[in-house]
Amino acid sequence: MSDSGNAQSQDGGSSRVTCPSVGNKVTVVLGAQWGDEGKGKVVDLLAQDADMVCRCQGGNNAGHTVVVDSVEYDFHLLPSGIINPMVTAFIGNGVVIHLPGLFEEAEKNVRKGKGLEGWQNRLIISDRAHIVFDFHQAVDGVQEQERQQQAGKNLGTTKKGIGPVYSAKAARSGLRICDLLADFQEFSERFKHLASQYKSMYPSLEIDVDGELEKLKTYVDRIKPMVRDGVFFMYEALHGPSKKILVEGANAALLDIDFGTYPFVTSSNCTVGGVCTGLGMPPQNVGEVYGVVKAYTTRVGIGAFPTEQNNVSSCLTSSFALHCIAPRKHKIMSAFVIGEMTNNKRYSTLL
Repeated sequence: MSDSGNAQSQDGGSSRVTCPSVGNKVTVVLGAQWGDEGKGKVVDLLAQDADMVCRCQGGNNAGHTVVVDSVEYDFHLLPSGIINPMVTAFIGNGVVIHLPGLFEEAEKNVRKGKGLEGWQNRLIISDRAHIVFDFHQAVDGVQEQERQQQAGKNLGTTKKGIGPVYSAKAARSGLRICDLLADFQEFSERFKHLASQYKSMYPSLEIDVDGELEKLKTYVDRIKPMVRDGVFFMYEALHGPSKKILVEGANAALLDIDFGTYPFVTSSNCTVGGVCTGLGMPPQNVGEVYGVVKAYTTRVGIGAFPTEQNNVSSCLTSSFALHCIAPRKHKIMSAFVIGEMTNNKRYSTLL
């Protein structure tokens, strides 16, 4: 092959190397502030003519609200685009899944209206997604208590176990969906080992090992039909027939583990890089990236928040922040924040 990238043919001529097709592009919707920007509403609009809607990171610490036919649906783990009966919803490998929370969320929304009828038939879960256990949530609470006692302030987490499960993932001691569906005996041994590690770190922690294992076993048959090899599934979606693929980000740019107001952040990458690693797709398949903003800003918990309002106005605006697991802080939009949102996060459009 010559320096120009052309391959020489036998008759001395040259023939250009044919590059493989990039395939379908994905449209990405991300929060560009500290969350609660209204991403769910934007996703709901775009999902009306989508074929797939994906979650790529975070867990049930996210909260998106969608109103359809005067019925209000609340989503935490499920992609909110699943409300469209023609959509395939995909939970990628970058998401951490609390199985009881997943089924509770689905059943709660099914009782509200017809929007989630048959949701099991149109949800796909990556086999590489890590599992959030009840003791991860307990550990999250203990860690927050210790931070308060030792440093006088905590991080303001949602206590959903997100930080501990991502920590276990990085330490290579976590357990994935594929582990649960493979050999339950081996899964149980690894589960017990992980539980004992946490017990040694936090002696006050109470873990019902046998009870949690028994509960997890009941989910095996329920989730098995939904689980796929996530990388192959995504490859087929990108390189198969033409499809409109939408990615629904959770949390927001200034909560990103690398680019946010560290350490007062979440435990995953909620900027555009998290789409590639959380779904197992190459960057050339990223199409439009919409960053969602609002005129006033709120954030959960503690952390850097210049021009914060501690007055009546903040109490009024808090009524608009749904899924209020932790109190919101309020501020006025600033040019600095807009610069932080756009410099490294690579949005094609701010909404």
